[in-house]
Amino acid sequence: MSHSAQYASGASFQAFTTHPGYRRMFAPSALTIGIFLPLRFYEGDMHVLAGQAEWVTDIDRYGFAAVWVRDIPLFDPTFGDAGQLFDPFTYLAFLAARTKVIALATGSAIFSLRHPIDLAKAATTIDQLSGGRLVLGIASGDRPIEFPAYGLEHSERGERFSQSVEYFRQLIRSGSQAIVSPLGKVVGAELLPKPVTGNLPLIVTSSSGQSLRWIGEHADGWLTYPEATHTRQGPQRLAEKIRAWRQLIPDGGFRPHMTNEWIDLVENPDYPRTPLRGGYVLQTGRKGLIDLLGEWKDAGVNHAALGIQFSQRPTREVIQELAEEVLPHFPSHEGPIPQDILW
Repeated sequence: MSHSAQYASGASFQAFTTHPGYRRMFAPSALTIGIFLPLRFYEGDMHVLAGQAEWVTDIDRYGFAAVWVRDIPLFDPTFGDAGQLFDPFTYLAFLAARTKVIALATGSAIFSLRHPIDLAKAATTIDQLSGGRLVLGIASGDRPIEFPAYGLEHSERGERFSQSVEYFRQLIRSGSQAIVSPLGKVVGAELLPKPVTGNLPLIVTSSSGQSLRWIGEHADGWLTYPEATHTRQGPQRLAEKIRAWRQLIPDGGFRPHMTNEWIDLVENPDYPRTPLRGGYVLQTGRKGLIDLLGEWKDAGVNHAALGIQFSQRPTREVIQELAEEVLPHFPSHEGPIPQDILW
């Protein structure tokens, strides 16, 4: 394997044993729970996000594994979803100062739009500011309207994504690197700061324009859509997908799988799992949610990111029920304590 290929290859569980964010989220044969932001759906008024940071502080205190932010540079009304609006890295830095142990995850940073130097600078900065809690979900981008705005071709996003992953990994390695890439050259210079533990996990989202074999060889983990969530057949299909991917991991070592769902958690705990918005949202009582999470765990999922922005009940009420009634079934992992440096 070439020197650059080593940098581009995915790493096994052992490579992240000292990484506080990764270890809080992932362990073989176990599933943890994270919360996707925003907690309320943006419909033209920024004030819908008021108070969200306080709720994130509660989410950290309750013991959830991770909080997730999305990377949506430009709002496309045809998609109807602006994400959490704030720049993901700036917002994670803000949240890092208000939390103590929760992993800070991107779901997902668009590696085909942003330059690897800017991505690496922002990512390693947040990792340092949070004491090693950053977990990078990465993607090639799914909103065609953004690419011409950056002067890029949407059709070339897959190739640019893989080039960016390799470039990024070389940048964050210790010491200076001689980098020659279609995206640029680095000679006689070094990116600072470095990650707290010397590495950052890159969790590839969906295909990101790559083959399943590429994902098996190069991803530190895989984030995919969940298939149907209102029947057992969906988790069964997801299990087949996860098995096919893990068979392509070169060393056969553990690498985590993640999935996510937007939920409308109703007050009746026995309310059945019911698809809404064409299956985009799952309406359910907590017993149905616990069953789904158990089915995902059996399928090989290691982390479930739940979005509650479409819930009809008050935000604090939903978070409290998840914390008290669901989280005990899928506790976060004890791992390395985040570095506590008063920057």
